[in-house]
Amino acid sequence: MTPQELLKSKFGYDQFRPGQETAINDILAHQNVLTIMPTGGGKSICYQIPALMLDGVTLVISPLIALMKDQVDALNETGIPATFVNSTLMFDEINDRFEQAKNGEIKLLYVSPERLDSGAFSQLAALPIKLVAVDEAHCISQWGHDFRPSYLALTTHLHQLPSKPTIIALTATATPRVAEDIKERLGISQEVKTGFERDNLAFKVVKDQDSDTYLLDYLKLNSGQSGIIYASTRKEVERLTGLLKRHHVAVTMYHGGLSREERRQNQEDFLYDRAPVMVATNAFGMGIDKSNVRFVIHDAVPGSLEAYYQEAGRAGRDGLPSEAILLFKIADVQTQHFFIEQSDRDEQSKQREYEKLQMMVQYANTEQCLQQFILHYFGETGPTCGRCSNCLDTRESQDITVDTQKVLSCVYRMNERFGKTLVAQVLAGSKDQRIRQLHFEALSTYGIMKKQSKREIVELIDYLTAAGYLMADGGQYPVLKVTPLGAAVLKGTRKVSRKMAVKATKSLPVNDELFEQLRQLRRQLAEKQGVPPFVIFSDKALREMCADMPTNDAEFLNVKGVGESKLAKYGEQFLGTIAAYQNSIKA
Repeated sequence: MTPQELLKSKFGYDQFRPGQETAINDILAHQNVLTIMPTGGGKSICYQIPALMLDGVTLVISPLIALMKDQVDALNETGIPATFVNSTLMFDEINDRFEQAKNGEIKLLYVSPERLDSGAFSQLAALPIKLVAVDEAHCISQWGHDFRPSYLALTTHLHQLPSKPTIIALTATATPRVAEDIKERLGISQEVKTGFERDNLAFKVVKDQDSDTYLLDYLKLNSGQSGIIYASTRKEVERLTGLLKRHHVAVTMYHGGLSREERRQNQEDFLYDRAPVMVATNAFGMGIDKSNVRFVIHDAVPGSLEAYYQEAGRAGRDGLPSEAILLFKIADVQTQHFFIEQSDRDEQSKQREYEKLQMMVQYANTEQCLQQFILHYFGETGPTCGRCSNCLDTRESQDITVDTQKVLSCVYRMNERFGKTLVAQVLAGSKDQRIRQLHFEALSTYGIMKKQSKREIVELIDYLTAAGYLMADGGQYPVLKVTPLGAAVLKGTRKVSRKMAVKATKSLPVNDELFEQLRQLRRQLAEKQGVPPFVIFSDKALREMCADMPTNDAEFLNVKGVGESKLAKYGEQFLGTIAAYQNSIKA
């Protein structure tokens, strides 16, 4: 069969997405290739179709166990024999799976990079491996945001495989420098790059306001939708989860402090849509194939734009409208500074991390189109997106010059030697013992903002710092200093304005009656078979069924994502549900 025929019969699509066919042709011509496509761009098709056309086994190197299981489940659902070998299996199970691969019963074998560095390498070397797919290939580069030492030995091990396989490296996030590093390390000459733009993803930045209130309003307005909320620490994950549960949100959580069984169960509840909202540290999500994530909200600032774009890209993998929202707080930037300072990196590496963090701050404060800003960072150009919070910003500005002068004057009168907490306490007229010890109650700025809460004053200080009127100087405990921009405000030669708070909106598509019926059927089938619902059909496939209302097998096959295997397994039940719905609206 040709690649085009396999695409239709196995995966249910009539045409390739941009870049897929080029990458497949490179592989079939035995050319090593680097494939850079955004999350949801269809990278896995680039090696799954050649795997079916080549003799022998395709080895897929994947960094996370969850990714292996999801992709193997999805392949087996389409009738493609695949399996994985990782630390969740017993010794006998591992040997059995290697034996299956050796006997030609398996077309795709998923392994972790550590597996190549262990005693299992001799078992891999004995297999007829014709193609190696290195997923999350940015992990191989020291310039990447998620460098992993376990990836470094790949070059040596892959070149030692007797079958001399073709190599395809795949990533969603690679700056030009990272891309060159990957190609050099893996001996790759070809590159397929489709661009980083996600035309179904709306980027938003919400800053300098109460993030808890925004979160609760957003989830209430967009109830029933699936999403991930990222927090920076285990403690914050648990606090947010508790807050959302108290407000009756169906939520679960994921962080490294939970037991393996708790993490497994919570992840499964999210994948199976039992708990549509997941609150997690960034340990969660890399390699999660859940296609119907409608929103990703960062309640903490990530350390780099690469990390942010990859995590945000977990929204809308099925191509339907989705949102990536950053709740920017300057305190999170200071936390990231502390993490960098306390790390065991050398000074040069620390400097690189500081520069990446600074780019995140610029992203949060730019008035440029957010998608355009991201494209520029990855070495691309593009038009304004017309979807992001900057492109759609119609909020009115308020003049806050007088309040700004009060804050700046207080910082100056405290000799620019203290942090925002103490400054806010002085402005609010706090009776704290330390203020009396330092005689700050005698300052002319003491209590001049007592009508505002300490929290409101701290948020104003964060805004003024982000906007460049103040500078937070130092690592773990930064002190506030007035910048030249701030000095101009104090002199009365510059005014300061601030846009009104962003309101949460009902911005995601509403699920209609037939869609909910099909989703319920999909969930029942998924529970019965022990696979996540999106493995059976994506939300996009369900929406196309709602739009087209297929009445027979031929029409059902025309739905994108329906191949022959899925028609045989599910056609009768889904067509029956659609027919019953049509009859009910005619009655």
